[in-house]
Amino acid sequence: MKTIKVVAAIIRKEDCVFATQRGYGDYKDWWEFPGGKVESGETPEEALVREIKEELASDIVVEKYLTTVEYDYPEFHLSMACYWCSVKSGKLTLLEHEAARWLPLDDLRQVNWLPADVKVVEAIEKSMS
Repeated sequence: MKTIKVVAAIIRKEDCVFATQRGYGDYKDWWEFPGGKVESGETPEEALVREIKEELASDIVVEKYLTTVEYDYPEFHLSMACYWCSVKSGKLTLLEHEAARWLPLDDLRQVNWLPADVKVVEAIEKSMS
C-alpha cells in the first residue's frame, strides 16, 4: 500500500484551534486540520509553512511537535506529522476549503472529523489533560 507523508497544523489562538472543511473529493464536507503533502527535500516544518501559505494565505510559526498519526485509508496509508502552530502574519483566508471554524480546545468533537484527524483530536485532548 502506498504511503503518503503529510503534515498538519494545529493553529491555536487562545483556547481555540482552527479547523477546516474539505470542499472536494471522497471526504467532501468532512473536517480536518489544515496542511498537506511534504515535498521532496522539505522538512515537515517547511512543508507546513508552505502549505498554510498556499491554502490559507497566512504565515505561521511552527511551535512544537504534537504527534504523528499513522492511518490506513482504503486507497493508501497516511503518515501525518502534526504540530502546534500560531499565525505570524496574514488573515486565515480560505483558498481551498469550503468552511472553517475556531473550535474550543475543550469541545473539539462538534464537527465530523476525517478518520485520521480524530486521532489528532485524541492527541490534543491527551496533551491538555
